[in-house]
This record gives sequence, structure tokens and C-alpha cells, in this order.
Amino acid sequence: MASKAAPKARLAKIFAAVNVGSFRISAMIMGETETGELLVLGSGHRASQGIKRGYVTDMKAATYAIRDAVERAEKNAGTSVQSVWIACAGAGLKSNVSKVEIEIGGRRIEEEDVEHLLIEARDMIQPDGRTVLHAQPAHYTLDGAHGVANPRGLHAERLGVDVHVMLADGAPVRNLMEAVQSAHLEVEAVVAAPLASGYACLSEEERELGVALVEIGSDVTNVSVFAAGMLLGLRAIPMGSGDITDAVASAFGIRRFQAERLKCVSGSAIASPSDHREMIPVHGPNEGAGEPSGPHARGADDKNRIARAELISVITQAQSQLTGAIGKALKEMGFSGTRAGQVVLTGGGAELAGLAEFTQSALAMPVRIGRAPALKGLPEAHATPGFAGLAGLCLYAAEDPVDIRAFGSRRAGGADFGGSLNPAFAITRLFRAMREYF
Repeated sequence: MASKAAPKARLAKIFAAVNVGSFRISAMIMGETETGELLVLGSGHRASQGIKRGYVTDMKAATYAIRDAVERAEKNAGTSVQSVWIACAGAGLKSNVSKVEIEIGGRRIEEEDVEHLLIEARDMIQPDGRTVLHAQPAHYTLDGAHGVANPRGLHAERLGVDVHVMLADGAPVRNLMEAVQSAHLEVEAVVAAPLASGYACLSEEERELGVALVEIGSDVTNVSVFAAGMLLGLRAIPMGSGDITDAVASAFGIRRFQAERLKCVSGSAIASPSDHREMIPVHGPNEGAGEPSGPHARGADDKNRIARAELISVITQAQSQLTGAIGKALKEMGFSGTRAGQVVLTGGGAELAGLAEFTQSALAMPVRIGRAPALKGLPEAHATPGFAGLAGLCLYAAEDPVDIRAFGSRRAGGADFGGSLNPAFAITRLFRAMREYF
């Protein structure tokens, strides 16, 4: 007699995330059980449309692609969703840290003191005409001493808080939201892509001690530095893995899809002695041997094959330009010399073979590849650097960090993209924050 299957864990809530990139648009639906376990219910992706360097350039095309990606995830999950968390990689992201202190007078810190501090911090945010995506308390200080997780019940002369504020240009964020809303989906929140990727790729200890996260997208590379548990610096480089593909296409005079395949299948950032002897076909296995499959590659033999060494030479030259820009950005943010540490590469561009070794040599810093953690139900095809940001967005949604704008009354007319657009959701979030933090 067959034994009965174990009952499935009941889901307490379901949330969905959409990562809108220039190369692909991906969606993931995650569930959280009553015991707090996270399960990937379904995921899907498709080629991007209407997006360039993180900006919406064609509303109709972007809307269609977003809807298609979400429907693929819904089909795999066997459920539908009405609202999503979305990641923002472009829009002129900027990270600031705001420090605020209030006088306590040596007495015991009460709940009201912490709430008063957070309201003071909220009122000191100066967006300078930009949109505030996040305003999150990173940690508290007692008389200037850092590292206090919960000051309630302690004594101090002065109570302070370091608040991480993420700003973005308003119009690109609104365009991104409109593309999602036109796909018949509500927007729970817009999350800065570096924060989402950090949730997937970085440990709490790394974020505390200091680490650089480099997310290489198709058109944009975001370089961010974390320390003391916060994202302290951010630079967006208008270059990515797509520029390397373009370099290959230009060098050999071939079509872009052929260059992309050559880069992914046969490309590498590290050369080997056997590369000169290895000839690789420009046309793919499904393009048809006797059918025209694009132009004859420049420098190819009569079978339209090129030496792997020539391909790798083009790739490494283009990669050197990007790595040089990454090194410059890290230096500008003070992440160099004795103050440097681990560099974590993620994003679709981090899937290039040999990239960690190449970057480590170029930057003279320890480098590793960042992937999403092992999540139950995550398909093997999506357990790659290219999908780390999507998984991180789901992890961010699951944690739903407290935003100081949830405390006290909101400013009238102020744009708020860092939390749900649903007022009832914001109130629920406030009460939960009060329970968790006080």
C-alpha cells in the first residue's frame, strides 16, 4: 500500500516581481508559507522590447513584453497575480546617507523617542526635485556609537539614526510604472536594482564589512559599494555586455544575434594557447548548412569559420574598456587601495567565461561571481547571475524593509514609489514596523 504524500505547506502570501532589462524581461512569483519558508512558484522571461539603457523607449512594446513575461510565470506557477514589485536599473539612481540625532538627556529610550527620531529623519530628506525610492533606517547610534540594532530600553544622551536614501529621476520611473500598469498590473513598489541584487548576492557580513557589487546588464552596469549595512555609493556606467556583443558584430561584420551566440557559446575573457588552432563556425546549428545565414564573416575561412583566438581578442579589448570604467567608478567612491575589498560580479554580463579571473587581474582585488541563493523551486536555468536581480527582488519583497516615510503623516503631493501605492497596505506596513522594531 502506497504511503500518503506529505501535505503541502499552506501559503500565507504570494508576491511577484518583474525585472525590466534591456536584454530580457523576467518575472518571478514567490510564495511564503505559514512557517516562513520561501518557495519559487513559477518564473518566466522573454526578449526585451521597448527598453534601452534602463529607460522605456516604446511604451506599447514594453507593456506587451512585461505582460508576456508575467503570463509565462503565471502559467508555470499555476496562479495569477494582480500586483508586482519592479526593479529600476536606470533613471539616474543616486544613493545618499542621512544622519539625524535627537537629545535624550541620559534617560531610558522609549518607543516614542524612536518614532520621533524617524519622523525627524523623514522631514530632513531633501530630494531636490527627484523621486525618493527608499528611505530606510540602516542602524541607530547612541552618543555617536554605531551598530545599535534596537535602542529601545537603553540609556543615552543622544539618539541618532543613519538613513539610506535612494533617489531617482521621476519621469523614467513614472514611465516604467505606466508600462507595468498598462499590462493590467498594480505596482507594489519600485526598488532600486542594486538593492535588490544585493539581497541575492551579498551576505549580511559582506554588507557590514564592505563590499562592491557590480551588476553588468546589457546596456547599463551599476557599480555600488556597501558598508556598515548600507549602500553608501552608486555609479551607473552606460556600458554593458551588449556593447561587447556589438564589438564582436562590428569586428567580424556579422549580424548581432550571431555575435551574441559566439560570445556566449565560444567566448571567454581568458585566452588559452589552443585558441589559435580552434576554428568556430559563425552560423549556428539551426541556421541551415546550405541556406544564407547572414554575411560571410570578415577574416573567416571558406566554411565561414573564425579562429577562437580572434574572437577572444575582440572580447577582451571591449571588456577591458568596461573594466576600466568599473575601476574608475570604484576609485571615485573610495573603494581602492587599502580601503578596497571583495568585488562581486553579477547580472547577465557576469556569465562570460573567465570574467572573474580577468576582472581580478585588472582591478587587483578579490573577485567572485554573485548568484541567487538556493531557493526552493528555483529552476536551474534561473539560478544564474543573469537572474540574481530578479530573485533578489523577490527576497526584498519578502522582507519588505521599513521605510521611514511610513511614520507620521505623508507630505501632500509627494511622490512615493518605494512602497505600495495602496494606502491600506502602507498603514498595515506601519503597524507591522511598530511591532517589529519596537
